[in-house]
Amino acid sequence: MCLSVPARVIKIFAEERKAEVDYFGSLKIISIGLLDDVEIGQYVLVHAGEGIQILDEANAQASLAVWKEVLEL
Repeated sequence: MCLSVPARVIKIFAEERKAEVDYFGSLKIISIGLLDDVEIGQYVLVHAGEGIQILDEANAQASLAVWKEVLEL
């Protein structure tokens, strides 16, 4: 089973194929080597420091709501 968490892209480092993302207010650097055409403001699913899928806003918000409930945020 794979758990992944949605995060919003804040900044892109194109040369390194990395991005800075926001997880519930905490900023992290992740790899975006598996993703094409990532843009600032988009949500991506992140697993083990790797962006694995770009999410649309509705799916990202639905997933974040579940995570918030589980984490009691």
